[in-house]
Amino acid sequence: MVSSQANYELSQELARGSYGVVYEAAVRQTGARVAVKKIRCHSPENVELALREFWALSSIQSQHPNVIHLEECILQRDGLAQRMSHGSSSSLYLELVETSLKGEITFDPHCAYYLWFVMDFCDGGDMNAYLLSRKPSRKTNTSFMLQLGSALAFLHRNQIIHRDLKPDNILISQGRTPGGSPEPTLKVVDFGLSKVCSCSGLNPEEPASVNKCFLSTACGTDFYMAPEVWEGHYTAKADIFALGVIIWAMVERITFVDVETQKELLGSYVQQGEDIVPLGEALLENPKMELHIPARKKSMNAGMKQLIREMLSANPQERPDAVELELRLVRIACRELDWDT
Repeated sequence: MVSSQANYELSQELARGSYGVVYEAAVRQTGARVAVKKIRCHSPENVELALREFWALSSIQSQHPNVIHLEECILQRDGLAQRMSHGSSSSLYLELVETSLKGEITFDPHCAYYLWFVMDFCDGGDMNAYLLSRKPSRKTNTSFMLQLGSALAFLHRNQIIHRDLKPDNILISQGRTPGGSPEPTLKVVDFGLSKVCSCSGLNPEEPASVNKCFLSTACGTDFYMAPEVWEGHYTAKADIFALGVIIWAMVERITFVDVETQKELLGSYVQQGEDIVPLGEALLENPKMELHIPARKKSMNAGMKQLIREMLSANPQERPDAVELELRLVRIACRELDWDT
């Protein structure tokens, strides 16, 4: 047990929500910048979200440039802390697991429990802020869709269903090419709703497949949720739908204003009178509804148009899986010279 902040020096708050607070910090020994997410474990809901994120990120055996990397997770109780590892026999860790399973606090409520996630530092904001503060760029669109396709294929190969893909959960790390040109790198973040699939559900000895792992908890963000998620019976193909919403909105700069925050957000939807309805909800009501893709003339080539249509199909079986999606995005990128964006 050591001091919870022995290795890192917090500098400024980057973001705050009901789930936790994210700080910019520096590694004391090297001065390297990192992001530190502090989560207060004061409710079963917060504990479950924190453990889901920890289990997902700690299950990944290798790094991917477009998926946030978890350097370490520190479990703090009052003034003492310990590094947390998956499957640990630590009594503190087991108390959190028990709380998540039972849905009620199983540790001393008078003690302050926190989880600290130390991760990559991203200096370019989120995908919404980055794109909407710049003019549309064919080069950026192409780069981002390739990075997103690669990230999702990596997650699904590692049996992780994200379940909350949206531009807010995609951060930007700003870099530059050897020639000095901007070269932003996307990082998929926020795995609090993610699910790690251990097996297909048909045969415990069969290798895990996210496309055979059926989930029943409807969760995510309305404007990016697939029709089957609204029903509560879905697989990893729901991530494909969410990414289809993001890519379509990115390419054609389709936005809406969030009612609660009044922020302009990238996202595709269906207009019904004066109301805008999430695509998934509209397709659940009318699976045969034809989506107007592209919304603007000459905004995408035929290959991109067809791929987005398939990604947003009401029938998840008609959507490509993440591996096929990654390959098709690469092919489209190689032929995208006729894009007029």
